[in-house]
Amino acid sequence: MNIVAFLLVGLVAGWLAGKVVEGHGFGAGIDIVVGIVGAFIGGLLSDRFIGTTYGLWGAIAVATLGAIILLVIARLISAGTARSHST
Repeated sequence: MNIVAFLLVGLVAGWLAGKVVEGHGFGAGIDIVVGIVGAFIGGLLSDRFIGTTYGLWGAIAVATLGAIILLVIARLISAGTARSHST
């Protein structure tokens, strides 16, 4: 997959992940960046556990899964730091 397609898949994945993982948080811009990083994570997980994904929809699904995982972890860490600073 060329870099432009990879970035576009990451952008879509970040937007979708932001819709799935609701709550107060980082906003659309950061969710998109997280989607691009999540595409890397999803790609690693896919290579390790699933194997090859086929086509655009497969790439979006894998990238979205990686972005959701990353957003959940980031929001858990963010919530934990917010609680520790308020005490």
